[in-house]
Amino acid sequence: MAKPKVDIYMPADESRKSYDRMAAAGAEIKIPTENWMIQANQLEIKEIVFDPDTVVGVGVANRLRQVTRKSLEGAPELRMICKYSIGYDNVDVDAATEMGVLVVHSPTESNWGGVAEGTMANMLAILKNVRMKDRHVKDGGWRDEKLMGTYLGSRQIDDYAGITVGIIGLGRIGSRLADLLAPWRLNVIAFDPYVADSVYVHHNVKSVDMETLLRTSDVVTLHCNLTKETRGLINVDQLALMKPSAVLLNAARGPIVDIDALFDALDQDRIAGAALDVLPDEPPDPQSPILGLGDKVLLSPHMITHNKGTGLRIAVPWVEKAVMDALRGEIPGYVVNEDALPKWRARFEGKNLL
Repeated sequence: MAKPKVDIYMPADESRKSYDRMAAAGAEIKIPTENWMIQANQLEIKEIVFDPDTVVGVGVANRLRQVTRKSLEGAPELRMICKYSIGYDNVDVDAATEMGVLVVHSPTESNWGGVAEGTMANMLAILKNVRMKDRHVKDGGWRDEKLMGTYLGSRQIDDYAGITVGIIGLGRIGSRLADLLAPWRLNVIAFDPYVADSVYVHHNVKSVDMETLLRTSDVVTLHCNLTKETRGLINVDQLALMKPSAVLLNAARGPIVDIDALFDALDQDRIAGAALDVLPDEPPDPQSPILGLGDKVLLSPHMITHNKGTGLRIAVPWVEKAVMDALRGEIPGYVVNEDALPKWRARFEGKNLL
């Protein structure tokens, strides 16, 4: 019997030990010879092509490398697409569900803990005018009222209530950010229709509707997955609800924000600023208008999860176990598309390929 083929189309285990273990267990491991990270920094969107006998595909979430319906149809025995990352928006999940292919992700510490810390840093940088102060001094200037920052926490002396931070998405990242904000004694509100009331209570966050969050927040920060419901979630209408003094933070996925509407809102001073780790097109076109807004926008190259001491290697054992489970005909953990399970069970459960 031929060995089951596992296509590691975007590898994350630099040591390759997990691949060696899977190979020793009886799998045929396919790993690209080129550096996929360098290739994926190019602007061209490419469709992942699997060999027809591929059983499992493994990679990360990257907009320029798409697992499409055609990708899935090209491998009729495909059991699973597994992600080293928490994101999976470069996979056609609907097509996978329809075909009984599981999509599995890795909600790793580097993804959610690093994003929460990076969001905190971006929020402080933009509210405290860190970049402007640095440049002003280096250009020979000194104190200037235009460089004044925003005080975040409440003060009982003069009844200053502190700013309000509105978190859209109170999952791992959003709730971790709420915990980081707690010592600052500011107001934290959130909108997430998918979490229990106990989550709000546990993280000392007030539950509000979307409109209330946008109208009352001084900082609106996005921490939701990219889905059909969240694509274009922040558009012209939502931006119009925000305070002229408010700032928008996006460390989730670029397409959640209508970037043209955001540009107009910033350019016309309808909101005060934005900090974006993600963009709809990555990397952005050099002529993209959002790049020309100066200090109104703080940008980073979708690297908020990249921190010393963390990284995708944390997900390596999770992915290795998921691959081995799928090859043995067992249901792995962290299945995104649970609706695919009935068809998957009928096709693969109990059918051990090793």
